Amino acid sequence: MQLTVQDVLDYELLEGAVVRTAKERANAQPVHWVSVMEMPVENFVRRNELVLTTAMGCNNDLEIFRGFVQDIIDSGAAVLMIAMGRHVYEIPKEIAQLAEENEFLLVELPWELRFSTVIEEVMIDLNDLHRQERQRSEQVQQDLLKLILADAELEKIAAYIRRELDSALLITDAHGTVQAAAGFSRAKLEQWEQQVAKGIFPIHQTALKETRDPMIQKFSSGELGGRKLIQVPVLQVSEEAQGYLFVELPETADGRLDVFSVHVLEHAATTISLWRSRQNAVEETKAALRMDFVRELANGEFASKEQAASRARALGYDLELPYISLAGSPENFRHLFDRKKPGTSSYTEWSKSMVAYLEEEVHYAAHAMKRAVMTGYADGYLIIFLEKPPESGQENQINFLDLIERRLGNLLPEVVLSWGIGDHAEGFDGFSDSFRHAKTALDIGRKKKGPGHRMDYRDTRADRLLLQLAKTEGMLDIIQSTIQPLAGYDQQRQMDLIGTFSAYNHYQGNVSQTARALNLHRQSLLYRLRKIESLTGLSLIDPDDLFLLELCVRTYRMGAAEYDDI
Repeated sequence: MQLTVQDVLDYELLEGAVVRTAKERANAQPVHWVSVMEMPVENFVRRNELVLTTAMGCNNDLEIFRGFVQDIIDSGAAVLMIAMGRHVYEIPKEIAQLAEENEFLLVELPWELRFSTVIEEVMIDLNDLHRQERQRSEQVQQDLLKLILADAELEKIAAYIRRELDSALLITDAHGTVQAAAGFSRAKLEQWEQQVAKGIFPIHQTALKETRDPMIQKFSSGELGGRKLIQVPVLQVSEEAQGYLFVELPETADGRLDVFSVHVLEHAATTISLWRSRQNAVEETKAALRMDFVRELANGEFASKEQAASRARALGYDLELPYISLAGSPENFRHLFDRKKPGTSSYTEWSKSMVAYLEEEVHYAAHAMKRAVMTGYADGYLIIFLEKPPESGQENQINFLDLIERRLGNLLPEVVLSWGIGDHAEGFDGFSDSFRHAKTALDIGRKKKGPGHRMDYRDTRADRLLLQLAKTEGMLDIIQSTIQPLAGYDQQRQMDLIGTFSAYNHYQGNVSQTARALNLHRQSLLYRLRKIESLTGLSLIDPDDLFLLELCVRTYRMGAAEYDDI
C-alpha cells in the first residue's frame, strides 16, 4: 500500500506532464514525500521524495544543470519534475542521458501548473495512506495482543508476523538459538546454526545509524544465504536484549524498511517480550512448585501418600518409580561471588541462578541416561531423587554423578560440589529415609575427606556406629576427656599429635613407615608418641588403650557432637 509516481502522473491536473526518462519505473517507484527544491540540494532532499523545481539557479549552464540533477539522483529522490518555459525550455540530451543511465525519472511540467496545487494533491493522498497505515498498524497491535491473551504459542505469533510482513523470520533467544521460525527452509536453518556457532549471529554492533528514529537505531543488519536480515532486539525492562527477531528483507526492498514494516516490527518485539515475560513467570512458578514439592517429599512433610501423589501428577512426576536420593552441597558459592566483578545482582540472586544452572545439568544427565529425576534445593542442599531401575546397582548413581561433574568441569570448573548418596527404601516413607541417609553420607564425607568428594551411605556403617556409640551415656565424656589434652596441645604447639597417632595406627605401629609418611625424623616421631601417652595416660602398646584412643580420635574427627539424627 503506497503512492507511486504513476499514481501522481494519473492526476487530472498533470494531464500535460511528459515523462522524459525511465518511464518504465513509474509504476514501481514509491513516493513518500513532496517538496520544492532549487539549488543547492545538499542534504535537503529525502529518499523517495517527489521534487518540484524550476531549475532557476542553473542559468542555462549545462554543467550546473548536470550537477543539480546528479545531486537529486544521489539523494535517492523518487522523481524530478521540472517546470518548463521560463528557466528551462528543453531538457538537454546530456541531462536526459544522465537520468536514463541512473534509471531516474525526469518529468516535464507545464509552466502554468502551480506547484502548490501539485503538493496539495500529493499530500492528500500521502495523508490518506498514512492514516490507513496507522489503522492497519493498530490492527496488527490488537491482533498480537489477542494472541498473547489467547495464550498462543510462539510459532503462531511468528506465523502471524510473517503474514503481515510477507517475509521469512526467526525468533531466537539471546544466544541465537531458534525458538520459532516462519518461512525458513531446513537448509536455511542449518545454515543459521552454522553462523551462530561461528559467532556471526546475533550481531552485537548496531549498523542502522543513518536514521534518527530511536526504534530503527536499535536494529542491526547482516546477511544469510545472500539475503539481508534485519535483527530486532527483544528488550527487557533493563534495556538488555533477552532475545531477537530476525526478518529477511524481500529482494525488492532495496535493503530498507517501509514505515508500516517498522511499526509491525516494533509491535512484534513488544509482543514477543510480553510472551517471554509470561513464559518466564509460568516457568518460575512451576519451578517454585516443584522445589517445594521435592523439599516436602525429602523432609517427610506430606500427611499421606495420596496427597503427595496428587501433587506429583500435577507436576508431571511419577512416585511409583523406584528412586534413590542424592544430596549435593555447593561448597564455595560465597567465595566465587566475592571474586566476581561488581555487578547489580545480590548474592541471593546470583546463587539462585547458579542453583538453577546446576539443576539444568542434573536434568540433562538424567535425560541422557533416560532416567526420571526430581530436584529441589533447600537449606543449602541440592535434593535429587533419581530413578533407580531394579537391575541397576551402585553404578547408576556413579555414572550419573560422573556425567554431571564432567560437564560442570568444562562449564563451571571452579565450582566445588560435595555429594552424599542415599539408598533405595521401599514405601512412601522411603523418600524421606533415602534423603536423610544421603545427607548423613554427605556430612560424614565432608568430615572424613573434606569438600569436593562423594560418600555413599552404604560405606558409612563404621562411622555411623561410632557416632551412635558416642551418643551413649558417658561415652561423649570419655571421648572429650581423652582428646581434649591432645587437641589443646596441638592448638598451642602446632604439632598435630592427633594426625600423628592416626598415621601411626594406620601403619600398625611401624615407626619407620610412619616417620617416612609424616616426613619426620625417627626421634621426633618417638618424642610425639611419648607425648601422646603422657597427655592421655594411655599406652600405645596396650591393645585396650590403643583401641580406646583410636575410637576417640575417629569419632572426634567426625564431629560426633554435631550429629543428632543418624
